[in-house]
Amino acid sequence: MAQLDNDAARQAQKSANVFREIMGTPDKAIPRGVIGGARCIGVFPAVFKGGFFVGGRYGRGTATCRTKLGWSAPIFLKLRGGSVGLQIGGQATDYIFLFMNQNGLRNLLNSKVQIGGEASAAAGPVGREAGAATDIKMGSQILSYSRSKGLFAGAEIKGVNFYLDQNNMRAAYGSRTEAERIIRGSRVTPEYLRIFPDTVARYAYRSSRSEGR
Repeated sequence: MAQLDNDAARQAQKSANVFREIMGTPDKAIPRGVIGGARCIGVFPAVFKGGFFVGGRYGRGTATCRTKLGWSAPIFLKLRGGSVGLQIGGQATDYIFLFMNQNGLRNLLNSKVQIGGEASAAAGPVGREAGAATDIKMGSQILSYSRSKGLFAGAEIKGVNFYLDQNNMRAAYGSRTEAERIIRGSRVTPEYLRIFPDTVARYAYRSSRSEGR
C-alpha cells in the first residue's frame, strides 16, 4: 500500500508541476477568465502516443473540482485512446482538460467518458484571447489543451476515454470511497496530495462574472 500511496503522491506532484509551469507564462497560458469559469480541472503529464500505423494514447492524471469551500481532494484518472494512420515513433505530451459546465462535470463522474462521444470538447484559447474565450467556454462542456516540445496550445482531441485509476483511488481513499463524493468536497484532502488542488487554487480564482454559473 505504501508504494501505491507514493505513486499517488508522485502523480499529484507531476500534475501540479505541469499546471504551474504552463500558468507561469501569462502570454501563452490559459486565460484566467476561462479558468475562473471551470468546474473541474484535470492534468495528464507525459501522455504517450506512438506506434507503427496503428497509434494510441495512454497516460495518467489528476483532477480536482470546485466546491463551496475551495478545490476538492484530487481523484486519479487514466486516459486512453486510439488513432489510425502513419505514426512512427513516440512522443510524450502534457494535456490539460477544463470541465466547464454541469454536463461536463456529470460526464467526469462517469466511470468511462469518451471525448467526442458522450462529451463534447473544443480546443481552448490561450494567452490574451479573453474575448474569444468567452464564447468558446460558454458553448463547450470541455476545453482541451496540449504541450509538446515546449509548445502549448488548444488541442482538438477525439476518441479518448477517461477511466478512474482504481489503484491510486483505493490507495488514497480506501475501497469504499466514491469519486463523486470526493470531487463534491465530502473528503478532506490527504496532506501528501494537497500540492495539486493548492496549485490549481492559486490560479483558478472565480471572477465576478463567473459567479452564479
